[in-house]
Amino acid sequence: ATDERRPTDGYAQTHRRTDALNFTNDTAPPSLPSILLPSSFLPMTSTVHQPTETSTEYYNDITLCFAFTLTALIAFRRMHWSYSQGGVETTVVTAFYSLILLTSTARAVWFGIPSGWLEPNYVPGPVMAFSGQWIGTFVSELLLAFGSLTLFSIFILILVYWADILKKYFFPGVKRNKPISTFLTLVGFLFLMSGANCCLFLLKFYSSEGMILVDSIILGAVSLICVFEISIFSHRFRTVLRTLGAINQVSTESQVKRIVWITVTGNVFFLVRATLEISLTVTLMLRYNKKKTFMDAFTDKEWDTYILAKHWSEVAIVALMLYILQSRFTSSNKRGSYTKVPDAAAVAPEGVGAKV
Repeated sequence: ATDERRPTDGYAQTHRRTDALNFTNDTAPPSLPSILLPSSFLPMTSTVHQPTETSTEYYNDITLCFAFTLTALIAFRRMHWSYSQGGVETTVVTAFYSLILLTSTARAVWFGIPSGWLEPNYVPGPVMAFSGQWIGTFVSELLLAFGSLTLFSIFILILVYWADILKKYFFPGVKRNKPISTFLTLVGFLFLMSGANCCLFLLKFYSSEGMILVDSIILGAVSLICVFEISIFSHRFRTVLRTLGAINQVSTESQVKRIVWITVTGNVFFLVRATLEISLTVTLMLRYNKKKTFMDAFTDKEWDTYILAKHWSEVAIVALMLYILQSRFTSSNKRGSYTKVPDAAAVAPEGVGAKV
């Protein structure tokens, strides 16, 4: 009689917890749906999705999702308004708003998707292509890479227009390429490198942690380059502004102060980003050299700190760009037309004002 009442699905033989639940072999339920059973009663072959993030990590993700959603909505609204105005200046501003919209949307989607839907653990681990939950991990890395590249594209566009305007003043007789062509070439090269990284992952040259490592090397290098270029162009812009101010006997101190402020905030962002990416790169490489694997390269606390520092700095710089674009465009409308001294400092963050 006892044998007849013993469950036939194998869960009792695999994981017995009769002492904890006051069950005996004679009283255990013969066939409960697996979704209703505690995980300790499930067969070892069952797939059980346990929570992969703590409550703190969950609320951090929700907060960042809300922040990026807000910046995306603001960028979309301003992009629509700017597009409806027409004109060369507003066309460039629309391009900036479009990049901010893409960045914020990619980040909002990534933080909005529950962690367990994409990856088995909140802290990433090495996953090979075509094995395990590789699709979710791959999609997660694609979203992260796309958001990072569109964010960096904002500053690449700024630097391209800075270079174009400065070349106009320092080398007036030299033929200049169209800024948008230079921008597309540089950004296209970065996306090509990211695409090659994805292909190497799909060809199983390395795991998902290898993708993270390559992305960190690329973004860390680009961050340091941006710090270098912003510093150089900032100095040259201040020289141009002071020279034009002296020639036209017009004060340019407000423009100089603005460009210094933009330079400092931009460099702080890129230095923070470079530090984070270099730290991640060093951690992964040291782990691999020591253990020949990327497994357990980060603790929960280390990864949480990395995520918060990286993405809140992105929120801050995106919000700053929205503020600069709005304040610059509002001041342009109030002036009605350009004065003899170009507002090059305000041009700097926007890439507009090439008419000077």
